[in-house]
Amino acid sequence: MKGVLCFGDSNTYGTPPMASPDDQSRFDHMTRWPGVARAKLGPGWHIVEEGLPGRTTVLDDPIEGWQKNGQRYLLACLESHRPLDAVVLLLGTNNLKARFHQPAQDIAASIDILAGIIQSTDNWGRPAPRLLIVCPPPILDAGWLGAMFEGGVEKSKRLPQFYREVAQRRGASFLDAGKIVTSSGVDGIHFDETEHRKLGEAIAGDLERMMA
Repeated sequence: MKGVLCFGDSNTYGTPPMASPDDQSRFDHMTRWPGVARAKLGPGWHIVEEGLPGRTTVLDDPIEGWQKNGQRYLLACLESHRPLDAVVLLLGTNNLKARFHQPAQDIAASIDILAGIIQSTDNWGRPAPRLLIVCPPPILDAGWLGAMFEGGVEKSKRLPQFYREVAQRRGASFLDAGKIVTSSGVDGIHFDETEHRKLGEAIAGDLERMMA
């Protein structure tokens, strides 16, 4: 049984496109991308879903709370699910919020910090889990979230080049999700059911190649 941790934000959690702040729901476990990947990979794989809406890479959120900082939780998460064979890291979208004022290169640098934690943690004496770094797709200036992410559209388009460099430096696999899925025009951030299916199938394929 191969164990895979999917560490991400609301798009890993399965938040549907939100027409308003009052839209609080979640796609079921077969619809969100980790569940799609699980179904495609089959019974020999155990997929751990660790998605948190609003999660950043290494930043405390002054409005939504310190618990949104992925770095604060990552090590405990790795230890609680070890031994792991692979980790899928899909973060960075929330760092684009205007309140953080982060350039694309700094967002990628924070992904590098998380990659270092993943690759150096104790895996019960086994080799560190294989790492798949997934760059989120570009966001859109749409819906009620547009103001929150003001200035983020152009930065999101520059993320792939920097994420790819991190993956190369870390010896990790890399997937540019923007070549596979498109953010919803409803809120500019989240994925609809079709995009979850496409992303889950693509990630499953990458995992199979990584673990072959």
